[in-house]
Amino acid sequence: MSSNRRWSAKVTQESHALTLEDGVFTWRDPKKIAMSLKASADASTERQSQPFQSAMSMLTFYINRAGSNLSDEQRQILERAKLELRKLY
Repeated sequence: MSSNRRWSAKVTQESHALTLEDGVFTWRDPKKIAMSLKASADASTERQSQPFQSAMSMLTFYINRAGSNLSDEQRQILERAKLELRKLY
């Protein structure tokens, strides 16, 4: 696979807007995922939008870019993390 097809993985791993915990999108607890994203967004000094928008954008970006490589179970966990994130804000 060419390097330009892996740009989404690079964005997720090397985002300067949010400092993500290792493996955050593989966790099985939606609330824990949401709390981690919130903490990262709230602490960020380099994000260009409000904390909620930054956190939700990163989560949505990951779900969209993972595509068919994301199991149905993990997709459901990440979709529930969106709901948890909304509750936290």
